[in-house]
Amino acid sequence: MFERRNGQFVLQVTGHPDYGLPFGQDRIVPIFLATLAVRQRSQVVRFQTAAEMLDTFGMSKGGKEYRRLIAAFERIFGATIFFGTDTRSDKSRVIHRARFNFLRETQIWYNRDDKQLPDSRDFENVVVLSDEFYQEILAHPIPVDLEALRILSGAPAEMDLFMWLAYRCMKAKGPESIPLFGPSGLSNQLGTTEYSRPRRFRGMLDIWLRRIRCLWPECPAQLSSSGGSLLIDRATAIHRDDGSALQPVEHAR
Repeated sequence: MFERRNGQFVLQVTGHPDYGLPFGQDRIVPIFLATLAVRQRSQVVRFQTAAEMLDTFGMSKGGKEYRRLIAAFERIFGATIFFGTDTRSDKSRVIHRARFNFLRETQIWYNRDDKQLPDSRDFENVVVLSDEFYQEILAHPIPVDLEALRILSGAPAEMDLFMWLAYRCMKAKGPESIPLFGPSGLSNQLGTTEYSRPRRFRGMLDIWLRRIRCLWPECPAQLSSSGGSLLIDRATAIHRDDGSALQPVEHAR
């Protein structure tokens, strides 16, 4: 079980005993499915081959990558997410939890032979999203460009920050200041335990922000002069028609 706390909010992810917890590039599975659900306007998502998903995120094709993708689906499918609040006072403690899964049903075709992947003319991959996940997608869509996510697919920490900024900047009504540390700090929200030391986290955050600005030049996020908070403002992380944003940058791959 993985647990992350942000103030009074608690997130717990319990993995399937056979498949374990989702990690790393497994993030791209719910992102891909959410994108298709919006495009197809359906809780039942259909796609012909896993190559479509690999292409979306600029991943190489082959039996090894395909099996890794299948394993990611198994971890996502088997994971249960618990989210709630843990409120304490001198006299009482109130715990509230809600439980959901990303997927309700999956039909994913694959062949153990690296050289014989399923023929899209004969097979179709079908994924039924859970009611909770589908309703969340409809109620709170996050406008991001898949090209940026394709470039960041090999850098999970940067992808997390990009998605977090896309959501927070979209929801912001004006300038906001988010503390970097503390119970509700950005470090806790991103779950970057490997960069828990303040100086280390600030340094990595500065690097991640510079790379994200290569893909999203209008990104308003910047570190405060004191280095204790992140300053953001209202903005939308979408591709601009003039082509000036979201161009592949070598050091951001």
